[in-house]
Amino acid sequence: MNSSQIQHFDYIFTGTGLSSLMTVYKMVLSGKFTDKLILLLDENAKKTNDRTWCFWAKEETLWHSIISKKWDSALFANENFRRELDLKPYQYNQIRGIDFYNFVFDKLSKHSYITFLNEKVTDINELESHVFIGTEKNRYTCNYLFNSIYTKAFAESQSKYPVLQQHFVGWFVKTDKEVFNPEQATFMDFSVEQRGNTRFMYVLPTSKTQALIEYTLFSENLLSKEEYENEIQIYLRNLGADQYQIVEKEQGSIPMTCFPFWKKNTKRVLNIGTAGGWTKASTGYTFRNSDKKSTKLVEFLQNDTSRLSMKLFHKKSRFWFYDLLLLDILYRHNELGSSIFSSLFKKGNPKLIFKFLDEETTLTEDLKVILKCPKIAFIKALFCRIFM
Repeated sequence: MNSSQIQHFDYIFTGTGLSSLMTVYKMVLSGKFTDKLILLLDENAKKTNDRTWCFWAKEETLWHSIISKKWDSALFANENFRRELDLKPYQYNQIRGIDFYNFVFDKLSKHSYITFLNEKVTDINELESHVFIGTEKNRYTCNYLFNSIYTKAFAESQSKYPVLQQHFVGWFVKTDKEVFNPEQATFMDFSVEQRGNTRFMYVLPTSKTQALIEYTLFSENLLSKEEYENEIQIYLRNLGADQYQIVEKEQGSIPMTCFPFWKKNTKRVLNIGTAGGWTKASTGYTFRNSDKKSTKLVEFLQNDTSRLSMKLFHKKSRFWFYDLLLLDILYRHNELGSSIFSSLFKKGNPKLIFKFLDEETTLTEDLKVILKCPKIAFIKALFCRIFM
């Protein structure tokens, strides 16, 4: 293939996960990019239900038509107490991965200026006037590249910023007995054995006999698959579910780090999604953050692109530093996770906690949340950071 045969696009997205699809979908909705050629590249065709996303919201969002379940109430528990949380005016919303993919791709398929190719990216090379992308099948060039392919080595080959994982195995189960409360999600149940880590159960019930149950850890190292599944079995037995059918399984590992991925951005390449630090570092929540960031990115791109540099997109906030302190604590003392989150939820206002996690609180409201947490651990983490 000679250079004249290489296809050129205005924008290329390498990886078609949540961040890429949200961004391109909003580009279409804006109506401002119909004169641009957009290419999405991914080796995964996005034809399976490979994940479940949840987020809280007060108002109706762009995604209301594909929400499969909503909850107005949630449970937080540890070995000593259980607290039912009234979430109003928020609702906790669930979206199945396959529903999201089908919804977005159906919209994108109606526009000829957008192309999706099922190809594995093998090479990215930024030149002065354009970016070159190679796949196992073809070569492409573009004016601007948006990359969501996560490179583990960037974060894990340094020691200044700790890297934990939110890792989990989940079972969609159907039980013979009615053991679930379909009106209440379980955010965190720390009553499971901690074994020196931050371990909890996450339960999303859709009926009295059906739920997604995830055994989740915030820790550095993954477990064997059997360990996750053994804990789910024990939890189901404790709920009184001796007989059940496993309808579907999912598993994942989401990096939790404050590593400054934006420093990898260049004039023509912007890292987005997990690869760009769009995941909320302290919780692993991705959907809400990606929704906000993708909206800002589309607004950013509507400026004079002849003067754009992708380095200009990122803006660091004080919430990044709050997350960093929590990760510093959990990295050094992973066993403290249960006590930290329990102190937050035992008497804290759920609405204020959600607002804080959405990074929408004032400094005064920040203090109301932070002062609920164990003070000595955070003061030590703060001093360690100051004198590093």
